Amino acid sequence: MEHTSKRLASLAASQTLAMAQKGRELAAKGIDVINLSVGEPDFNTPDHVKEAAKQAIDDNYSFYTPIEGYAELRTAIAEKFKRENNLTYTPQQIIVSAGAKHSLSNIFLSLLNPGDEVLIPTPYWVSYPEAIKLAEGKPVYIPSTIESGFKVTAEQISKAITSKTRMFVFSSPSNPTGAVYTKSELEQIAKMFAKNPQILIVSDEIYEHINFIGKHESIAQFPEIQNQVIIVNGLSKGYAMTGWRVGYMAAPEWIAKACNKLQGQVTSGIFSIAQRAAIAALHGDLEFPKMMTEAFLRRRDIMVEGLRKIQGVKVSVPDGAFYIFADMSHFIGAKNPQTNTSIKNSYELSLYLLSEAHVASVSGEGFGNPECIRFSFATSDKNVVTAVERISVALQKLQCQQL
Repeated sequence: MEHTSKRLASLAASQTLAMAQKGRELAAKGIDVINLSVGEPDFNTPDHVKEAAKQAIDDNYSFYTPIEGYAELRTAIAEKFKRENNLTYTPQQIIVSAGAKHSLSNIFLSLLNPGDEVLIPTPYWVSYPEAIKLAEGKPVYIPSTIESGFKVTAEQISKAITSKTRMFVFSSPSNPTGAVYTKSELEQIAKMFAKNPQILIVSDEIYEHINFIGKHESIAQFPEIQNQVIIVNGLSKGYAMTGWRVGYMAAPEWIAKACNKLQGQVTSGIFSIAQRAAIAALHGDLEFPKMMTEAFLRRRDIMVEGLRKIQGVKVSVPDGAFYIFADMSHFIGAKNPQTNTSIKNSYELSLYLLSEAHVASVSGEGFGNPECIRFSFATSDKNVVTAVERISVALQKLQCQQL
């Protein structure tokens, strides 16, 4: 008899991975699908990083690694924080995990008790609420709008705090919106949290290097909340190392020890070769991330210009990451000419774009906003241009049929 746990039944499947799979299935049938659902750079890992991995194999880095990560890697991460962010962390405050998602799971499972509330601005990355629910916490959502640039204020956050609030989780630059919090905005949020020292702040900074407006600002820079902040980061996005699965967290030492204890029983230390490659990446300069960011900025502008020409599509220009979270509410309720039925939500609209335009995207339901669709511009300039043209044609068909 098949019988899975209630824990598993409570989790939603990742919509980003599900839509990527649907796109692959269509492509396998010989259909030219442009994938705007994938959240990863379309660049290859830098050569010097790959060479470090090859050397590590030759040097027989084939044994179990320390639970918390190699000392050399944690030192390199601490040096990165000092060099790039002017933040001081010791290697003992850093835990290396199998990607930023793994770090987040460690944090939630180590620090949340049943019923603890976790504040999350919406739209949010799809895995935040699911990982929190897995740890028996309770997600509490703070809505933002396209008019606010998909950002929340200190006042909004303050109003959501209750006696059960344990944690606040956000990302900047944001997935799925590309929103980037300014230093002054973060300062106001920090001042508010300084009055609530019982609340921990989880700052997801995985898109740090893909920033179109200047220097990355971390909420950890404000000394009055230093003991409350947990930074989550990794090498996936900034160094085109998604498949290497290297993430890390930096936190007060008691939190690092807690996550180390959990990781020791669940996964132990991560892949040795990937860690040696990560050391090489962090010791290098930032020319590679800068090169990618220039390409993403160019593609962003192409996609924004194209989508804004489509009647009914609302776009907030992203300041970072490689996504546009477009408001598609104008098309909800439109008649699908393929099925002669009304499109009920952005998930059905996303499926329509896949079947009609052969463009894979991700609906906003999984991000906490059912009227939006996320389009990734982490693909070639040519693909961006062609995808927007196909989307425009497909949506015009809906507009002709709209109820």
